[in-house]
Amino acid sequence: MSEAWPYEPSREAILRAAASLATEDGLDGLSAGTLAAALGRSEIGRGVPSGSRQELQLATVTEAARIFDEEVVQPALAAPAGLGQLAAVCEAFIAHLERHCVPGGCFMASAALEMDARPGPVRDLIASLQARFGELIHGFAVTALARHELAPGEDPGRLAFELNGIMLATDTNFAAHDDPAVLELARQIVHQRLGVS
Repeated sequence: MSEAWPYEPSREAILRAAASLATEDGLDGLSAGTLAAALGRSEIGRGVPSGSRQELQLATVTEAARIFDEEVVQPALAAPAGLGQLAAVCEAFIAHLERHCVPGGCFMASAALEMDARPGPVRDLIASLQARFGELIHGFAVTALARHELAPGEDPGRLAFELNGIMLATDTNFAAHDDPAVLELARQIVHQRLGVS
């Protein structure tokens, strides 16, 4: 055991470090060796996949999804149904970026871009997680429309697409410039689009 770590880090701590490393170096650059080096250890520890890169990537994506669920999805689900949830999911995403939960911006956005042209289980898992997030936003929009919180004739699918696009653009610009003004602009755009203050 390395002197830098007087204790064995938990699986969660190791995979959180892997998610951070992957947003900077990409999932393809992730291996047991690079992760151990980033942690200042000779090996990454028990209970964490070290046999194949794909196993480590899948475990890292799963941990990143858990973090995203905790940071973005759960706060949105806890908000008042409909328009409240639409506003909350956007705010939770922006706040997730603002806290620099991982150094390279939203893990899922960067991983999706990296793995998009690489068929296999890692890309499939990321695509599935992204689709679920899109469906969540769409469901919030459908509820808001049913509650008459949106203009009659508003297309929930189009609104969900727009809001998801705003979040992705916010992530790209904030990751590139680390400028809080980007986050404030995103908040203003979301509020204006939803008609909330």
